[in-house]
Amino acid sequence: MITGSAVYHVVEAMAPLYTAAALGFASVRWLKAFSAEQCAGINHFVAIYAVPVLIFQMVSTNNPYAMNGRLVAADTLQKAVMLIGLMAWAAWESRPSRRRGSKVSASAASPLQWVVTAFSVASLPNTIIMGVPLLGGMYGPVSKELMKQIVVMQFCVWYNVVIFIYEYMAARRAATAVDGVSAKISPGSPGAETPPEKIAPSANGSAAERAHEVTVNIEITEIVPASTAQKGVTDDSTTTALAEEGSTGEDAKAAAAKEEAAPPAPKTAPSVGHIALKAGKKVLKIPNTYASFLGLIWSLIAFKCGIKMPKIIDDSLFTIQTTAVGLSMFASGTFIARQSRFVPCGYTIASMSMVLKFLIGPVVMLLASLAIGMHGTLLHIAVVQAALPLAVTSFVYAEEYKVHADIMSTGVILGIFISLPVTIVYYILLGL
Repeated sequence: MITGSAVYHVVEAMAPLYTAAALGFASVRWLKAFSAEQCAGINHFVAIYAVPVLIFQMVSTNNPYAMNGRLVAADTLQKAVMLIGLMAWAAWESRPSRRRGSKVSASAASPLQWVVTAFSVASLPNTIIMGVPLLGGMYGPVSKELMKQIVVMQFCVWYNVVIFIYEYMAARRAATAVDGVSAKISPGSPGAETPPEKIAPSANGSAAERAHEVTVNIEITEIVPASTAQKGVTDDSTTTALAEEGSTGEDAKAAAAKEEAAPPAPKTAPSVGHIALKAGKKVLKIPNTYASFLGLIWSLIAFKCGIKMPKIIDDSLFTIQTTAVGLSMFASGTFIARQSRFVPCGYTIASMSMVLKFLIGPVVMLLASLAIGMHGTLLHIAVVQAALPLAVTSFVYAEEYKVHADIMSTGVILGIFISLPVTIVYYILLGL
C-alpha cells in the first residue's frame, strides 16, 4: 500500500512544476515582464536546446541491453493502436471532401491536428518527473528503471512521430499557400490584365519588358516557366497589332475568341508522398533526431564496453538539461497568462482531454499489456504509468508548431492536479 511519505514525495515533485508555471503566469499577466515574442523565444530555446540535451542524457544513460521486452512491447502496442485508430478516424473524416473533389485547403489539416493532439494527450505521460516518485512509493525502486525505459522509447520513437506529423501539416500548409499565390498571377488576375494598348507602340521592346516583369513574378512563386509568360505577351502584342491594322477577318475573330475561351492550364497539387518526403527531410535535420540517435549510439557503446561519459562533457550537458522541465512549465504559464481565460481550450474540450488521458489511455494500455502476456507487478506498473499527467514536452512542441497549444497547456496544468488521486484509484483497483 502507498504510504503517506510516498504521497509527500509526489507532492515534492509536483510543487516545483507549479512554482515555475505560476512564475511564468505572474511574469506576463501582472508584471508584464515578457512580450509575446519573448515568450515564444523562451519556448523556442526549450525546443531547440534544452529538450534535445535532456533527450540525449536520458537515452545515453539507459542500458539498452537490460530493457524489459514485454513492457516495451506493451507500450509500443498501446501507442500504435491509438495512432492507427486516430489516423483511421482522420481518413474517414476526410472522405466527404475527397468525394466532392474539393481542393485541399488549410481547413483540411484539422483532422490531422486532432490526431496528433489526441495521441499526445492519451499516450505521452510524464514518466520521469511524476512517475518515478509516485510509482516508487507504490511498487518500489524497480519502477525507476522501468519508467526510464518508457521515456526513452518516447524520445527515440514517438516524439519523432509527433514531430513528423507536425512537419507534414506545415509542409501541406506551405503547398496550399503556394497554390493560393499562383491564383493571383493566373489569367484574369490584375497582373495579367494590363491593357494591350499600353504595350502596342513598341511590340519588341515593351513586350520584352512585360515578359521580364511577369517572369520575375513567376520565378518567385515557382509556378509557370518564363517562356510561357513571354509567349503569352507576344500573343497579346500580335493580337493588338492586328486590331490596330483594322483586321476584321473571320479567321482573326475566331482565333481571338478561341484564345479567350481557352481554360487556364491545370495546376498539379503536390502528392502526399512528396509532402511526406519533405516532412521526413525536415525531421532528420532537427536537434531531437540527432539527440536521440547519438544518445542511442553512445549507450550501445558505453554499456557494451563499460565506459563513462567524460565529466567535463557530462557537467556541460547537465547545465542545459536542467532547464528543460522548469522552462517548459514556465512557458506553459506564460501561454496561459496570454489567454483570455485560465482554461483557454474551454471546459468541454478540457474534460474530453482528461477522459482521453486518465481513462482511454490506461484502458488501452491494460488491453495491450494483457495481449502481450503481462501480469502481476509489471502489469500494474504499465497501467498506472499510463495514467500519469501529460508530459510538458508535448506542450513545447504544440506551441512551437502552433497546433492546439491551448489544449496541451490545459492538459499539463490540470493533469498534474488530477493525476495523484486518479493513479491512487488505479493502484487500488489493480490490487484487488
